[in-house]
Amino acid sequence: MNSPQTLTADRTAEHKRAAVRRHLFRQLIVELALPLGGYYALRAAGVNPWLALIAPALLIGGFLAYGAIRQRRLDTIALFTLTLIVVGTVMTLVTGDPRTLMVRDSWVFGVLGLWILGTLATQRPFMRTASRAIVTAKIGEEGYREWDARWDNDSRFRYHLRVLTAVWGTVFALDALVRVLLAYILPIDAIPLVSTVQWLVVLAAVMVFHNFYVTRHGLKA
Repeated sequence: MNSPQTLTADRTAEHKRAAVRRHLFRQLIVELALPLGGYYALRAAGVNPWLALIAPALLIGGFLAYGAIRQRRLDTIALFTLTLIVVGTVMTLVTGDPRTLMVRDSWVFGVLGLWILGTLATQRPFMRTASRAIVTAKIGEEGYREWDARWDNDSRFRYHLRVLTAVWGTVFALDALVRVLLAYILPIDAIPLVSTVQWLVVLAAVMVFHNFYVTRHGLKA
């Protein structure tokens, strides 16, 4: 028979796993289902490509802004997504070209990839900052502070976070280049689907590597 302490630990672990699942589910809805599903639904209703891209983007921006206000905190991923929406919308308003909006993610992902690589020379490489939301969801703010404190006294921890940062930055930059090229070759209505599928394949591959790497080198919270 399990002791009360064991039962409490099991419930705590389950709550942490549930929190991570909820976080990932929200990310999938906001960053995948709404923009892709919204675009094709509006196109099927006869809406022009420009408006079909703008409308879901504005809806997503509203959701992210509401979440930031409600939680009184804007995490790195939400800020990045909002940046994509704002930059892409402004670029499209200036050029009037729907393809410009379709490649907004690619251009910004490319710049992000270069920026991620640039953070390697700092005390806060991208992976150290980006891990906060997931680590906090798993073990809370206090647990995150303990995890992050390893940076100051563990040279291997610093090395491994920089390796992961280099991998993510390189993947973002190269994937963005390929998607931009495809966006100006493919038929306009094929771009969102092909671009999304490509990104999901690349993302799945890098996440498998990421999970293997953090498990092998003891980086998990």
